Amino acid sequence: MSEAIKVPTVAEFIAQNKQPEVLFWVGCSGSFDDRSKKITKAFVKLLNKAGVEFAVLGAEESCTGDPAKRAGNEFLFQMQAMMNIEVLNGYEIKRIVTACPHCFNTLKNEYPELGGNYEVIHHTSFLKDLIATGRLTIEGGKFKGKKITYHDPCYLGRANEIYEAPRDLIEKLDAALVEMKRSKRNGLCCGAGGAQMFKEPEEGKKDINIERTEEALETGAEVIVAACPFCNTMMSDGIKATNQEDKVEVLDVAEMIANAEDL
Repeated sequence: MSEAIKVPTVAEFIAQNKQPEVLFWVGCSGSFDDRSKKITKAFVKLLNKAGVEFAVLGAEESCTGDPAKRAGNEFLFQMQAMMNIEVLNGYEIKRIVTACPHCFNTLKNEYPELGGNYEVIHHTSFLKDLIATGRLTIEGGKFKGKKITYHDPCYLGRANEIYEAPRDLIEKLDAALVEMKRSKRNGLCCGAGGAQMFKEPEEGKKDINIERTEEALETGAEVIVAACPFCNTMMSDGIKATNQEDKVEVLDVAEMIANAEDL
Protein backbone atom coordinates (compact mmCIF):
# COMPACT_ATOMS: atom_id res chain seq x y z
CA MET A 1 0.00 0.00 0.00
CA SER A 2 1.50 3.34 -1.05
CA GLU A 3 1.69 6.29 1.33
CA ALA A 4 -1.01 8.94 1.03
CA ILE A 5 -0.05 11.99 -1.06
CA LYS A 6 -1.70 15.33 -0.38
CA VAL A 7 -3.48 16.53 -3.55
CA PRO A 8 -6.14 19.21 -2.94
CA THR A 9 -8.72 20.19 -5.55
CA VAL A 10 -9.44 23.73 -6.72
CA ALA A 11 -12.98 23.36 -5.35
CA GLU A 12 -11.49 22.80 -1.86
CA PHE A 13 -9.40 25.97 -2.18
CA ILE A 14 -12.40 28.02 -3.34
CA ALA A 15 -14.44 26.68 -0.40
CA GLN A 16 -11.83 28.27 1.88
CA ASN A 17 -11.89 31.54 -0.12
CA LYS A 18 -8.36 30.85 -1.37
CA GLN A 19 -6.75 30.57 -4.80
CA PRO A 20 -4.03 27.99 -5.47
CA GLU A 21 -0.59 29.31 -6.38
CA VAL A 22 -0.74 27.11 -9.49
CA LEU A 23 -3.12 24.57 -11.03
CA PHE A 24 -1.51 21.21 -11.78
CA TRP A 25 -3.02 19.93 -15.03
CA VAL A 26 -2.57 16.15 -14.73
CA GLY A 27 -3.63 15.13 -18.25
CA CYS A 28 -5.08 11.83 -19.49
CA SER A 29 -1.78 9.91 -19.38
CA GLY A 30 -0.91 11.14 -15.90
CA SER A 31 -4.40 10.25 -14.66
CA PHE A 32 -5.07 6.87 -16.25
CA ASP A 33 -1.86 5.25 -17.55
CA ASP A 34 -0.23 3.17 -14.80
CA ARG A 35 3.31 4.08 -15.87
CA SER A 36 2.51 7.80 -16.20
CA LYS A 37 0.83 7.86 -12.77
CA LYS A 38 4.33 7.37 -11.31
CA ILE A 39 5.42 10.62 -12.99
CA THR A 40 2.37 12.40 -11.54
CA LYS A 41 3.16 11.11 -8.03
CA ALA A 42 6.83 12.07 -8.30
CA PHE A 43 5.96 15.62 -9.38
CA VAL A 44 3.35 16.00 -6.61
CA LYS A 45 5.93 14.89 -4.02
CA LEU A 46 8.31 17.58 -5.29
CA LEU A 47 5.55 20.24 -5.18
CA ASN A 48 4.75 19.26 -1.60
CA LYS A 49 8.44 19.28 -0.64
CA ALA A 50 8.82 22.79 -2.09
CA GLY A 51 5.72 23.99 -0.21
CA VAL A 52 3.85 24.93 -3.39
CA GLU A 53 0.16 25.62 -2.80
CA PHE A 54 -1.11 23.75 -5.85
CA ALA A 55 -4.45 22.19 -6.71
CA VAL A 56 -5.93 19.87 -9.35
CA LEU A 57 -9.33 19.99 -11.02
CA GLY A 58 -9.92 16.31 -10.21
CA ALA A 59 -13.06 14.96 -11.87
CA GLU A 60 -13.65 18.37 -13.48
CA GLU A 61 -10.55 17.98 -15.68
CA SER A 62 -11.20 16.65 -19.17
CA CYS A 63 -8.89 15.87 -22.12
CA THR A 64 -7.44 19.08 -23.59
CA GLY A 65 -8.53 17.88 -27.03
CA ASP A 66 -4.98 17.49 -28.40
CA PRO A 67 -5.48 13.94 -29.80
CA ALA A 68 -8.77 14.94 -31.45
CA LYS A 69 -7.18 17.99 -33.09
CA ARG A 70 -4.10 16.09 -34.31
CA ALA A 71 -6.33 13.32 -35.71
CA GLY A 72 -8.27 15.94 -37.69
CA ASN A 73 -11.44 16.26 -35.62
CA GLU A 74 -11.46 20.03 -35.07
CA PHE A 75 -15.12 20.02 -33.98
CA LEU A 76 -14.44 17.56 -31.12
CA PHE A 77 -11.31 19.52 -30.12
CA GLN A 78 -13.28 22.77 -29.82
CA MET A 79 -16.01 21.06 -27.79
CA GLN A 80 -13.46 19.63 -25.34
CA ALA A 81 -11.52 22.89 -25.18
CA MET A 82 -14.61 25.04 -24.53
CA MET A 83 -15.71 22.77 -21.68
CA ASN A 84 -12.29 23.05 -20.04
CA ILE A 85 -12.07 26.81 -20.58
CA GLU A 86 -15.47 27.26 -18.93
CA VAL A 87 -14.25 25.38 -15.85
CA LEU A 88 -10.86 27.15 -15.71
CA ASN A 89 -12.35 30.62 -16.18
CA GLY A 90 -15.08 29.82 -13.66
CA TYR A 91 -12.36 29.20 -11.07
CA GLU A 92 -10.39 32.25 -12.28
CA ILE A 93 -7.29 30.13 -12.88
CA LYS A 94 -4.24 32.18 -13.93
CA ARG A 95 -1.27 29.76 -13.83
CA ILE A 96 -1.15 26.13 -14.98
CA VAL A 97 1.71 23.63 -14.71
CA THR A 98 1.66 20.28 -16.52
CA ALA A 99 4.05 17.35 -17.02
CA CYS A 100 2.66 16.62 -20.50
CA PRO A 101 4.07 18.64 -23.45
CA HIS A 102 0.92 17.85 -25.46
CA CYS A 103 -1.32 19.42 -22.78
CA PHE A 104 1.25 22.22 -22.38
CA ASN A 105 1.26 23.07 -26.09
CA THR A 106 -2.54 22.94 -26.43
CA LEU A 107 -3.29 24.99 -23.29
CA LYS A 108 -0.57 27.55 -24.06
CA ASN A 109 -0.91 28.00 -27.81
CA GLU A 110 -4.40 26.88 -28.83
CA TYR A 111 -6.71 27.81 -25.94
CA PRO A 112 -6.19 31.62 -26.13
CA GLU A 113 -8.11 31.98 -29.42
CA LEU A 114 -11.05 30.20 -27.75
CA GLY A 115 -11.01 32.49 -24.69
CA GLY A 116 -8.64 30.56 -22.44
CA ASN A 117 -5.70 32.82 -21.50
CA TYR A 118 -3.35 31.39 -18.89
CA GLU A 119 0.32 31.35 -17.97
CA VAL A 120 1.18 27.74 -18.84
CA ILE A 121 4.44 26.19 -17.59
CA HIS A 122 6.00 22.81 -18.31
CA HIS A 123 7.00 20.92 -15.18
CA THR A 124 10.71 21.01 -16.07
CA SER A 125 10.66 24.84 -16.26
CA PHE A 126 8.64 25.00 -13.04
CA LEU A 127 11.09 22.73 -11.18
CA LYS A 128 14.01 24.77 -12.47
CA ASP A 129 12.37 27.96 -11.10
CA LEU A 130 11.73 26.29 -7.72
CA ILE A 131 15.43 25.43 -7.49
CA ALA A 132 16.55 28.89 -8.68
CA THR A 133 14.42 30.57 -5.98
CA GLY A 134 15.66 28.20 -3.26
CA ARG A 135 12.28 26.56 -2.64
CA LEU A 136 13.61 23.18 -3.75
CA THR A 137 17.11 21.82 -3.27
CA ILE A 138 18.39 18.71 -5.01
CA GLU A 139 21.51 16.59 -4.83
CA GLY A 140 22.86 13.90 -7.14
CA GLY A 141 22.16 10.98 -4.86
CA LYS A 142 22.15 7.73 -6.79
CA PHE A 143 22.48 9.48 -10.18
CA LYS A 144 25.83 11.12 -9.38
CA GLY A 145 28.28 10.40 -12.20
CA LYS A 146 25.81 8.19 -14.08
CA LYS A 147 25.75 8.44 -17.86
CA ILE A 148 22.36 9.82 -18.87
CA THR A 149 20.89 10.81 -22.24
CA TYR A 150 17.89 13.09 -22.70
CA HIS A 151 15.26 12.68 -25.43
CA ASP A 152 13.66 15.95 -26.60
CA PRO A 153 9.85 15.67 -26.85
CA CYS A 154 8.67 17.30 -30.10
CA TYR A 155 5.96 19.40 -28.43
CA LEU A 156 8.40 20.69 -25.81
CA GLY A 157 11.47 21.20 -28.00
CA ARG A 158 10.75 22.11 -31.61
CA ALA A 159 7.21 23.35 -30.94
CA ASN A 160 8.00 25.48 -27.88
CA GLU A 161 11.80 25.93 -27.85
CA ILE A 162 12.28 24.42 -24.37
CA TYR A 163 15.60 22.62 -24.53
CA GLU A 164 17.66 23.77 -21.55
CA ALA A 165 15.38 23.43 -18.50
CA PRO A 166 15.34 19.60 -18.51
CA ARG A 167 19.08 19.43 -19.23
CA ASP A 168 19.85 21.89 -16.41
CA LEU A 169 17.91 19.68 -13.98
CA ILE A 170 19.81 16.55 -15.08
CA GLU A 171 23.14 18.34 -14.64
CA LYS A 172 22.10 19.55 -11.17
CA LEU A 173 21.95 15.87 -10.19
CA ASP A 174 25.69 15.68 -11.01
CA ALA A 175 24.91 13.20 -13.79
CA ALA A 176 27.03 12.90 -16.93
CA LEU A 177 24.72 14.11 -19.72
CA VAL A 178 25.52 12.59 -23.11
CA GLU A 179 23.68 13.81 -26.21
CA MET A 180 22.28 11.57 -28.93
CA LYS A 181 23.46 12.26 -32.49
CA ARG A 182 20.04 13.78 -33.17
CA SER A 183 19.09 16.14 -30.35
CA LYS A 184 17.50 19.52 -29.59
CA ARG A 185 16.18 21.11 -32.81
CA ASN A 186 17.26 18.01 -34.78
CA GLY A 187 15.81 15.52 -32.30
CA LEU A 188 13.92 12.52 -33.65
CA CYS A 189 10.25 12.03 -32.76
CA CYS A 190 9.45 9.05 -30.51
CA GLY A 191 6.59 8.15 -32.87
CA ALA A 192 3.64 8.96 -30.58
CA GLY A 193 2.83 12.55 -31.60
CA GLY A 194 -0.04 13.58 -33.86
CA ALA A 195 -2.43 11.11 -32.14
CA GLN A 196 -0.20 8.20 -33.28
CA MET A 197 -0.05 7.13 -29.62
CA PHE A 198 -3.50 5.63 -29.91
CA LYS A 199 -3.06 3.44 -33.00
CA GLU A 200 -0.76 0.75 -34.30
CA PRO A 201 2.05 1.92 -36.61
CA GLU A 202 1.83 1.47 -40.36
CA GLU A 203 3.98 -1.29 -41.77
CA GLY A 204 7.54 -0.30 -42.63
CA LYS A 205 11.16 -1.32 -42.23
CA LYS A 206 11.42 -0.19 -38.60
CA ASP A 207 9.22 1.50 -35.98
CA ILE A 208 10.33 5.05 -35.10
CA ASN A 209 10.54 4.32 -31.38
CA ILE A 210 12.98 1.45 -32.07
CA GLU A 211 15.13 3.76 -34.21
CA ARG A 212 15.12 6.39 -31.45
CA THR A 213 15.85 3.87 -28.71
CA GLU A 214 18.81 2.54 -30.68
CA GLU A 215 20.17 6.09 -30.93
CA ALA A 216 19.85 6.42 -27.16
CA LEU A 217 21.60 3.08 -26.57
CA GLU A 218 24.48 4.15 -28.85
CA THR A 219 25.41 6.81 -26.25
CA GLY A 220 26.10 4.10 -23.66
CA ALA A 221 23.68 5.79 -21.23
CA GLU A 222 22.38 3.88 -18.20
CA VAL A 223 19.27 6.07 -18.04
CA ILE A 224 17.13 7.54 -20.84
CA VAL A 225 15.35 10.63 -19.58
CA ALA A 226 12.18 11.98 -21.17
CA ALA A 227 9.96 14.89 -20.19
CA CYS A 228 6.74 13.59 -21.74
CA PRO A 229 4.52 10.61 -20.80
CA PHE A 230 4.06 9.64 -24.47
CA CYS A 231 7.84 9.65 -25.08
CA ASN A 232 8.30 7.69 -21.85
CA THR A 233 5.95 4.95 -23.09
CA MET A 234 7.54 4.77 -26.54
CA MET A 235 11.11 4.68 -25.22
CA SER A 236 10.14 2.08 -22.60
CA ASP A 237 8.61 -0.08 -25.35
CA GLY A 238 11.80 0.39 -27.35
CA ILE A 239 13.93 -0.81 -24.43
CA LYS A 240 11.73 -3.92 -24.10
CA ALA A 241 11.92 -4.60 -27.86
CA THR A 242 15.73 -4.37 -27.79
CA ASN A 243 15.98 -6.58 -24.67
CA GLN A 244 17.78 -3.89 -22.65
CA GLU A 245 15.37 -3.79 -19.68
CA ASP A 246 18.00 -5.10 -17.25
CA LYS A 247 20.58 -2.53 -18.32
CA VAL A 248 18.75 0.72 -19.13
CA GLU A 249 16.07 2.65 -17.24
CA VAL A 250 13.59 5.13 -18.73
CA LEU A 251 12.59 7.94 -16.37
CA ASP A 252 10.88 11.32 -16.38
CA VAL A 253 12.90 14.30 -15.11
CA ALA A 254 10.56 14.60 -12.07
CA GLU A 255 11.06 10.91 -11.24
CA MET A 256 14.85 11.36 -11.36
CA ILE A 257 14.75 14.23 -8.90
CA ALA A 258 12.27 12.48 -6.58
CA ASN A 259 14.35 9.27 -6.70
CA ALA A 260 17.56 11.17 -6.00
CA GLU A 261 15.89 12.70 -2.96
CA ASP A 262 14.32 9.37 -1.87
CA LEU A 263 10.92 11.04 -1.66
